[in-house]
Amino acid sequence: MRDEYDFSSAKRANEVPHLAKLQAESGKTRITIFIDDDVLAEFKERASQSGKGYQTLINEALRHSISPDSAPITVEVLRQILHEELRVA
Repeated sequence: MRDEYDFSSAKRANEVPHLAKLQAESGKTRITIFIDDDVLAEFKERASQSGKGYQTLINEALRHSISPDSAPITVEVLRQILHEELRVA
């Protein structure tokens, strides 16, 4: 191995056609994110218990948090639900 490598003329993956195609087909984007150590440790622990990867579990948690079903119930929504249920009863 060399002590140093020159990457000054290197291309990014999205500039190389076959690599760009692979990235586009995956439907995923590589990012860098800072996560608290305790949160990451918890996801890694859950991953070892479930047999899934911790990144998959984080993605599932994020997907769940943005789904309409996980939206907090407001007073207005609760009133509407109660009104509909009392009308049926």
